[in-house]
Amino acid sequence: MTFQDLKPKIKSIISNDNLTVDERLLKICDTLERTIAYYNWVGFYFKNGDKNELKLGPYVGEPTDHTIIPFGKGICGQVALSNQNFVVPDVTAQDNYIACSITVKAEIVVPIFVKGENIGQIDIDSNTPDPFTADDERFLEFVCTQVASLLS
Repeated sequence: MTFQDLKPKIKSIISNDNLTVDERLLKICDTLERTIAYYNWVGFYFKNGDKNELKLGPYVGEPTDHTIIPFGKGICGQVALSNQNFVVPDVTAQDNYIACSITVKAEIVVPIFVKGENIGQIDIDSNTPDPFTADDERFLEFVCTQVASLLS
């Protein structure tokens, strides 16, 4: 299934008012993890109130100890400060990487903006070296825009 084919599925999940926000976010995670072979962990992190930290939201994949991530720490923490997408083709080449699993080879993190404020992000780990392309980035930006519409 292509990213174009997935867009209507994401929109359908977002517009499903019979599910809670968290249920919709979990369904997005599940859809992405099941549909895209190299997406091995898919989850959301959100700003934790007024604190300069991220709190783990809905996710699909191996359990993680990283339920709270300080701003600036790891890839997610860096995105919280930079407001920029961060694509890591090889996690072993990153000195500010927080290892969640020894099987993870690459990571992509894309921020979610509501009214111009970075309120969270989608985080995807892959067990495949260097799998992410510009198409992944554009698609995940689309997903984050859809999620932002749900949260605004």
